[in-house]
Amino acid sequence: MDAEAARLLATALAFGLAAIGPGVGIGLVVSGALQAMGRNPEAQGSLTTTMFIGIVFAEALAIFGLVIAFLIGFGVL
Repeated sequence: MDAEAARLLATALAFGLAAIGPGVGIGLVVSGALQAMGRNPEAQGSLTTTMFIGIVFAEALAIFGLVIAFLIGFGVL
């Protein structure tokens, strides 16, 4: 395997693995928020805000993984 093929494989693996964690995290955040809203509908406003903040932080990890994957793909790292 030459260096270009190894770099492209590393790029694909870097972003693929970096997307798994935030995907699971977002699922857990939304699941917990929906269960809490089902038990206490009056708290929907604050729960929605907190849920979106959790989603944003989890999605930021996927964006960091994308940046690292691009750096690997373009040969910077």
